[in-house]
Amino acid sequence: MPFSRTGFLHLLVVYLVWSSTYLAFKIGLLNGFEPFWMGATRFIPAALLLLLYARWRGWQIRPSRQMLGKLALSGSLLWLGGNGLILVATQHVPSGYVALMIATTPIWAATLEGLLDRKRPSGLLVLGLLTGLLGILALNVPKLSTGTPTNLLAFSLLLISPLMWSSGTIYTQRYIASVEPVVVSSYQQLFGGLGFLLISIVLGEPWHTPTPLGWASNLYLIVFGSLIAYTSYIQAVRLLPLSLVTTYAYINPVIALLLGWVFLREPLGIWTWVGGALVLLGVGLVFRSRMKPAV
Repeated sequence: MPFSRTGFLHLLVVYLVWSSTYLAFKIGLLNGFEPFWMGATRFIPAALLLLLYARWRGWQIRPSRQMLGKLALSGSLLWLGGNGLILVATQHVPSGYVALMIATTPIWAATLEGLLDRKRPSGLLVLGLLTGLLGILALNVPKLSTGTPTNLLAFSLLLISPLMWSSGTIYTQRYIASVEPVVVSSYQQLFGGLGFLLISIVLGEPWHTPTPLGWASNLYLIVFGSLIAYTSYIQAVRLLPLSLVTTYAYINPVIALLLGWVFLREPLGIWTWVGGALVLLGVGLVFRSRMKPAV
């Protein structure tokens, strides 16, 4: 896939905006939102606004029944599986820790692509995978040593979340190429938001009124996280190699760590730095392995 300047500009938006969403998640949850209720009130309005924009632009907003099924599946993988698990985990652990765990996304994406394409992984890819997993272990030494249920729950969810997000991204790239990116973004978020709403009702989450700061954080997620950054992500997936797109995982955790430390005084211990460095090194090795030309 050739280099695309437009694709890189969209990726730059993802780099900058998604770094701050982890802080917004934490602020919203600390100020009155329940996780699935927060997701529903974010994604449903964002999806409807995107559909209105697509209609105004004259784009086709009525996909076939088969394509709707693909959009529902990918939206569920990305948002319910990827983002929903993050929201639940963020209730119990610092936002910077969440970002570092999610930084493993490129590793899982490369592994899944290799399995789907039935390609033997290169030595560099295997080294990157093992380094990233070692980083996850180091990152979790303080939390798993306590053995508390909330730490174990957060650890488990944040292992599954990037795997779900990688699956949804690969599915989108391979099977949803004929629909306008804004329309893809809107339907995926709509199905994700409806899923959040259903789970919130089933779980009986209290829909009490969040504080103004809680609503402000959710509004930020709607405008910047969903309307702008996620649509840019879909564009980047269309225009750039997946191994390049997923390098947002280099940038996001570093900025997220700093934002959590500055605004929420989240601690940055030695295991955070060691684990974070190993995770990012693992991502870097995976990136190098995917950029090397085949021999």
